[in-house]
Amino acid sequence: MKVYTKTGDKGKTALIGGKRVKKDHPRIEAYGTVDELMAHVALLMDLLNNKNDQEFLSWILERLMTISSILAAEGDIIKKIPELKPENVVLIEKKIDEMEAALEPLHSFILPGGHPVISQCHIVRTVCRRTERVIVALESEYSVPDPVNEYINRLSDYFFVLSRKIAKELNIMPKNWTPIVD
Repeated sequence: MKVYTKTGDKGKTALIGGKRVKKDHPRIEAYGTVDELMAHVALLMDLLNNKNDQEFLSWILERLMTISSILAAEGDIIKKIPELKPENVVLIEKKIDEMEAALEPLHSFILPGGHPVISQCHIVRTVCRRTERVIVALESEYSVPDPVNEYINRLSDYFFVLSRKIAKELNIMPKNWTPIVD
């Protein structure tokens, strides 16, 4: 099978199930943004040295692929797509709680940066937030299962806390944001 099919040369593509839509269709935008998020998560995974964190990011990638499939499907075919379960959201919450238990409480906003891995966590977090906005926009026209939004929302929190955990492991002090009044 060839990578190129030439079927998208006129600006249309197929959803799972075969329905052809324009490439700027809200479903295409949504699962394309999830795809971008996955690429950033993969880069973060490749930058990490912690095997447990890498394995969890691999688990996250699997769930994101499920979300992408859900967003790319329309009609009865959705019943054949793997399901994102509420337990997936709970697992993210548990990971956040585990990391936060070892961190000092936050007293102000922190600025991204300090190390390339920390910065990549923040890039993933912001792409995740954009993904959430795109999925919410999709929801104004199409049905999206509740666990999808919950998972993406919790996931951005996970990447924020992961950035703090990594900063602590690398002994990098976070830079607190101090509002400057000119």
